[in-house]
Amino acid sequence: MEDKTTILMINGCIRGPQSRSWRLAEAFLQSMRASAPAPFSYTQLDLAQMELKPLTGPFFEERQRFLEENDRTHPRFDLARQFARADRILVAAPFWDLSIPAVLKLYIENISLDGITFGCNAEGMYGMCRAQDMLFFTTRGGFYGDGPMEQGARYLKALCEMFGIARFCCIAAEGMDFQPEREEAIMAQALEEAREAGRHYWEH
Repeated sequence: MEDKTTILMINGCIRGPQSRSWRLAEAFLQSMRASAPAPFSYTQLDLAQMELKPLTGPFFEERQRFLEENDRTHPRFDLARQFARADRILVAAPFWDLSIPAVLKLYIENISLDGITFGCNAEGMYGMCRAQDMLFFTTRGGFYGDGPMEQGARYLKALCEMFGIARFCCIAAEGMDFQPEREEAIMAQALEEAREAGRHYWEH
């Protein structure tokens, strides 16, 4: 009997259910669940509800001590191990100050661990994560596309390379705040893209 596919959803939508980015994620999830060919394991982390801590002071020093002692079994590394073992990763977060919300950055700081999510050797860094892909849902009030000021999707894509995750895909809706009269149409197009991604999620 094959193990269930493990899907990890990382919800960094700080506006909660009112978030436009979360609307995209929900559209995908509904379609993905309907098209699933077999049962799967799904875990959702709501980062805004978690007490994530920055790597400063004694909290940082404790982390460094565990790493220096080659002890990666401490419960504070549970999030990193969970991320590394997931088969597929989903992330939802808005475009925020040209990048991503601080709560998502805090999560990334806490899972970026040598010996769990990535490793190092004489040739450099290599990924240790099991996930085959990361799908990112985001919304941007302005028009940024792939331009240099867009540092959210670009940052997560680079992290995928660091963690050894082969594929990265971003589903984005943008320009709603610059063209509020078109918000409904812009969102409708992105929502359909999310649903379509859900319908074909299990094909690769």
